[in-house]
Amino acid sequence: MNGVMIFRAIEAVRALACAMLAALLAIVPAPLAAQDDLAGWSLDPFARAEVGVVLSESEDRDDELIINGDGGYMRGQIGVEIRNGTTEVRLEADRIEVERFGSATGRNGYNRDRLTASITHKLDDDWEVQLRARVYDDLVTVESSDTDEVQFSARVEYEPERAHRFRVRGTWRDREYDDGSGPGGASSKGEGLRFDAGYRHRLGRYHYINFDLRAEESTSDNPLRGYTRESVSASYTRPITSDLRVRPAIELRQTAFAGRLTPDTSLREDTQVVPEVEFLWWPGNWRIEAEAKYIFADSNDPVRDRRGYRLSLSIGHVF
Repeated sequence: MNGVMIFRAIEAVRALACAMLAALLAIVPAPLAAQDDLAGWSLDPFARAEVGVVLSESEDRDDELIINGDGGYMRGQIGVEIRNGTTEVRLEADRIEVERFGSATGRNGYNRDRLTASITHKLDDDWEVQLRARVYDDLVTVESSDTDEVQFSARVEYEPERAHRFRVRGTWRDREYDDGSGPGGASSKGEGLRFDAGYRHRLGRYHYINFDLRAEESTSDNPLRGYTRESVSASYTRPITSDLRVRPAIELRQTAFAGRLTPDTSLREDTQVVPEVEFLWWPGNWRIEAEAKYIFADSNDPVRDRRGYRLSLSIGHVF
């Protein structure tokens, strides 16, 4: 992350902190300044450590291009939650170190850092709102393997009863790519809006049906970085035992790139269908998760017209 990006990140965190302070002053009555009135607030630190391995392989329709993407990673997360009956402030730092091996293409490894600050407030028994800011360093995105990002988002949740929950979120993202393709050879930049909508039907404890929609767009001074994407997904989570769950899911993604050309000079367009199944075993403070997915990728660029699998296993512990 260069100096400009660091300054933007600091400004983003400062702006959110000011917004949080203003929100807290509006939400928390003045008498809470007295020590006796702070009893309704709690401070809960948390942490998580995790290691994982990923095995993946894809090939084109003629089995002439085979790409392996095997790797392993370590992840650490620390944070704190400050809450009372209606308001929660959450601060979180998260780092992932990834090492690729085998015949993986692209970077051999990378480290992704993320800082998150959010405030969530319940308006009443049915409605909840959230403001969130995030800063990423060295993020892998659909348009680049090395992206720094500052994002702001607002979420509205409506849960008239435990069986039904509706959520919508709007996110503004400001990105910087480490490619030297901007004006004067500087890093290029991108920005755009992402919109998410989701519905969850609760059938019982850890027993859910989820439907999610997403639409996003990013424009950039580097034509290779601009894109639009729409996706729809559905999942079903079912408990097997008190601490073991299974979650089959399927997702459809459609991506159009603003400046990437195919061999016949058409703009590149990709369509992916991704069925998957995930097992989550959470005995006590342990988090053991295994996932298997198969990716059907169709594209008007023959190099991107592929099929492949991805298997992952992670073992984590929460504190």
